[in-house]
Amino acid sequence: MSPPAAAAKSTPRGAREAPKSPNGPSADPFADLFEFAPISYVTLGPDGMVRRANLASADLIGAARDLWVGQHFVTLLAAPYRLPFLTFLERAFAQRSLVTELFELKAFGRPSRFIRCKAQSCPGELECRLVMVDRTDQVRVEEKVRVSETRYRRLFEAAHDGVLLMDPTTRKITDANPFMTRLLGYSSKELLGKELFEIGLLKDETASQEMFRKLKRNRQVRYEDLPLESRDGRHQEVEVVANLYLEGGVPVIQCNIRDITARKDAERVLRRNESLFSALVAQAPVGVYVVDAAFRMQQLNPLAQKIFGAIQPLIGRDFNEVVHVLWPPKVAVRIASTFRHTLKTGEPYQTLTFAERRRDLGVTQDYEWQLQRVTLPTGEFGVVCFFNDVTQRKQAERARRRLDVMTASNVKLKREISKRLRVERSLRTSEQTARRLLAKARSLQDSVRDISHQMVLDEENQRREISRELHDKISQLLIGILVQLSVFTQAATVEPAGIRTAVAPLRRLVARSVRVVHRFARELRPAMLDDLGLIPAVRAYIEDMPKRKGRTIHFTAHAAVETLDNERRTVLFRVVQEALVNVSKHARARETHVTITRLRSGIRLEVMDNGMAFDVERLSSPKWKQRLGLIGMRERVEMVGGRFSVESSPGKGTTVRSDVPFASPAPRLQARVSTTRSRRKSEQLFTPWEQPSPT
Repeated sequence: MSPPAAAAKSTPRGAREAPKSPNGPSADPFADLFEFAPISYVTLGPDGMVRRANLASADLIGAARDLWVGQHFVTLLAAPYRLPFLTFLERAFAQRSLVTELFELKAFGRPSRFIRCKAQSCPGELECRLVMVDRTDQVRVEEKVRVSETRYRRLFEAAHDGVLLMDPTTRKITDANPFMTRLLGYSSKELLGKELFEIGLLKDETASQEMFRKLKRNRQVRYEDLPLESRDGRHQEVEVVANLYLEGGVPVIQCNIRDITARKDAERVLRRNESLFSALVAQAPVGVYVVDAAFRMQQLNPLAQKIFGAIQPLIGRDFNEVVHVLWPPKVAVRIASTFRHTLKTGEPYQTLTFAERRRDLGVTQDYEWQLQRVTLPTGEFGVVCFFNDVTQRKQAERARRRLDVMTASNVKLKREISKRLRVERSLRTSEQTARRLLAKARSLQDSVRDISHQMVLDEENQRREISRELHDKISQLLIGILVQLSVFTQAATVEPAGIRTAVAPLRRLVARSVRVVHRFARELRPAMLDDLGLIPAVRAYIEDMPKRKGRTIHFTAHAAVETLDNERRTVLFRVVQEALVNVSKHARARETHVTITRLRSGIRLEVMDNGMAFDVERLSSPKWKQRLGLIGMRERVEMVGGRFSVESSPGKGTTVRSDVPFASPAPRLQARVSTTRSRRKSEQLFTPWEQPSPT
């Protein structure tokens, strides 16, 4: 059979084309049967090319045959189904039997459709007949069913209530969700095939049969409170709802089991709290009544019942109505407003003077009362009013005041005497306070005088040291240079050839002088601190310190210290300088650690040694006069808004710690710094010639 010739003019897509034959109506009745068959037929070659197609297939594909007959059939399919179709076609030619498979048809811009393809090769011919049946609706229904089953299964497995499915005929469990297995302690396999009484849900088999009879009669059974014992002996209280329904025409029982142990425990606690609360209210020695969150009278004790008189009903009544029965309108509004304020904000209220005329009794009564917001046993807020009728006591007080008028002069005299005694005691107290303050001021003045004296002595010592250094080192070097110049002059006159030899000692002296002057400048103010930063300056200072046998200095630093301003870096350098001088002179330490670390808002410097300890409290007291180095370090750190501390203990050595912030100090600290600077304007910055105290 050969494929029909292509039409000269294409038919619009989706239109049913009329049969065409070059010789008029076909004489072959089987050809007409193929052409007008209600089922979609297509003839394919071994290469998958479409050779023939009937009208029904054109309707199914949605395009005239001349657009796709003679093309490869896979071009009509969705991309994921093309390779499987080629395999399907190979099976059809290879097996010589009917093969069936589902494919997605997607061509000519039409919505995709699912077709069931049945193919069988023709005996003795190199072609295959393909039958296409539209199964789109069936596939979509099956997909909806599959999605519905998936959702049901997810809900079933993720439910926070136990769910059991049972067979109404056998009363045995056919399925259980994971929550049920956790609730009972049985695995899913152990639950299958068991009855309810066998897993501890019902008392016995008789109770189980009775439940199923009720279920068949009413289609639903509910148990509000059932005891349940799990496999490991844990007792629980559960709520059970069983329903009988048809699933696909088959009766199924579904039991939903909810663990209400926590709720029952909470109810028992609530009942216990209500009983305790009621007992406390009833046994209170004063009048007590409670207004709930809905502003209704909830509870009162017998003493309060007497005050409210014959107001009926009282419990559950609007409190606003109750106070309007007892008091005049303005007073009632004020009382109700106070209650509402305490209920809303939780702010307590107390009054010791409340005297108003009772509207119901026509007499004036005095009360002391206070309000407190509390949490009621039901869990909501309420207001508790404690009150006491002090009418008789107030009347007695008024009578006593009338009697007191008769002795007013005597009372006034006593008052004056008492006032004079109080004034005398106050004067004596003020005098004692003034003496203490004066003594303290004198002590502080002595301390300031001692510090000033020590500062003068230190300044003189510094000058003496500088003078000695200049005389012993710089002067000697300069004299040596002069002597060498004389020698050089004589050598140049006597023996010009020996000039180079004569210059060598002079050059060494000049170089030594340069080094000494450089060391003086570095110790007074190291240029490296300004040019390279704190870390190189500290490292250079440590390397230039005199090396002693068995003494080691370790230095580690965080690069963030270089973000500090010049003033703070100078403070940290002076603290390191002073602390290391103290260690070298007094601590006898073999190992010293200088550590600079970063804090959240600043830099921490720690100088730790393993040498001799000292009494920090004694050196920090005003009586200790040789402590200027310690004070200098502390003042320098506090001038930039930092914190300074010293820790020293036998066997552990000494730690000098300085915390310096990144930000500028607070305004109050700025003022203190400016005051300190003005006071020490003439004081030279910390130099290595200061005499530091032992640290």
